[in-house]
Amino acid sequence: MTGGGADAWLDRPVREIARAVRTGEVLCTTLVEASFARIDALDEEINAVVSLERERALARSAVIDDAVKRGEDPGALAGVPALVKDNLCTDWGTTTCASMMLEGYRSPFSATSVHKLEDAGAVVLGKANMDEFAMGGSGEHSALGVTRNPLDTSRSPGGSSSGSAASVASGMVPLALGSDTGGSVRQPASFCGVVGVKPTYGRVSRYGLVAFASSLDQVGVLARDADSAALGLSAIEGHDPLDMTSAQRGHSGCHEARDVRGLKVGVPRALLDGVDAGVAAGFENASSALVARGVELVDVEMPSVEGAVSAYYVLAPAEASSNLARFDGVRYGRRAAMEAGASVGEMIARSRGEGFGEEVQRRIVIGTFVLSAGYHDAYYTTAQRVRRLVKNDFQRVFESGCAAVLTPTAPSAAFELGSFENDPLALYLQDAFTIPANLAGLPSVSVPCPGGASIGSGLPVGAMLTGHAFDERTVMSLAGAIGT
Repeated sequence: MTGGGADAWLDRPVREIARAVRTGEVLCTTLVEASFARIDALDEEINAVVSLERERALARSAVIDDAVKRGEDPGALAGVPALVKDNLCTDWGTTTCASMMLEGYRSPFSATSVHKLEDAGAVVLGKANMDEFAMGGSGEHSALGVTRNPLDTSRSPGGSSSGSAASVASGMVPLALGSDTGGSVRQPASFCGVVGVKPTYGRVSRYGLVAFASSLDQVGVLARDADSAALGLSAIEGHDPLDMTSAQRGHSGCHEARDVRGLKVGVPRALLDGVDAGVAAGFENASSALVARGVELVDVEMPSVEGAVSAYYVLAPAEASSNLARFDGVRYGRRAAMEAGASVGEMIARSRGEGFGEEVQRRIVIGTFVLSAGYHDAYYTTAQRVRRLVKNDFQRVFESGCAAVLTPTAPSAAFELGSFENDPLALYLQDAFTIPANLAGLPSVSVPCPGGASIGSGLPVGAMLTGHAFDERTVMSLAGAIGT
């Protein structure tokens, strides 16, 4: 097949792309070349990609094409070009977390999720841009430059998986991996009009994911449709003995849709006050789509969820303060030049000041404060209690017979870049709907609301479904019902 034909295949669902590669209808090599061509044509303006491994990707493509010629099956993701977020370690290329602290760092090993993605037949082309150390919700906090929303380059693509979402939305790749600590896969998915799924905590190995907040982080998947995202998640899930938090559970079967007729989905309407008009309209469209597929929507109450943002911005910075303490210029990370007569302490302070950006420093300071003597019980312990209350809210809804909870993904569509430059608190509130699923460790997916450009500002908005622990199949099936 010609390069032009391969270019058209990049816009197909992942299942169709993989089938075409397996049957020899299209060569993996021409798909990868077409994907590189799109990146070259589009990324100067969008800045979604921070590094590419062209020779490695083309060599892997040739191996896949040879396997197909021999009659072998390369896997469920055969030949699918992909990008991975720059906080996922790889034993090729660099892993910088979009930070000067890790400039030029080359990992000696690869993340389990990246290994599994390629074991399923995908071809990873390189690394996607992100907010530094996954701290940020706008794509503006990267030492490697701002990522722009491909649908309107004056606007944010969301974050922190900004490059992963923007690369999928722009058609550079059909599939990308991100990480989600408080909404970092789902919020950019909403802003860019794609599907983003955060699995149950423990469903996907965190081995090789540079830690932000270890009790909240999960590797997630971004794709243009629910089935494609489910195939990606199906490939990377599973127990990993290298990750002590990895759950020993059977396969989710999330790539096999189930009938959603008769399912009950809870809607906490009290939480919807204050969302933008376009978000409200999109949410109603999503609700109507579920009802049309035979889903029953029921009003539910989740009063403790209103405290989730406050709890998160105590717990996540506290864990970040601990996890990032190792980056001191001595054990790990950038080392500042040692001035004559300077102490080791002064060198460490300068190294961290030069290596970390403003947003990361802000969260480290917050985290260090809430863990300090005299404040630990007042802040950290209290936040953990709120976390338990949030889990209890979800549990009561599920015990009432609901298969999932439906909310908007974010209170607004993509905002203009620079909107929250002087108001980080307002930016943090963009995560109000996504954070509860991380605190509770539940699977959650953002899917574009029906209506597309006809909604409000003409920008996409997402609806979010959060389900029972380890029930990704139901969550993805409901997402597919909205997206069809």
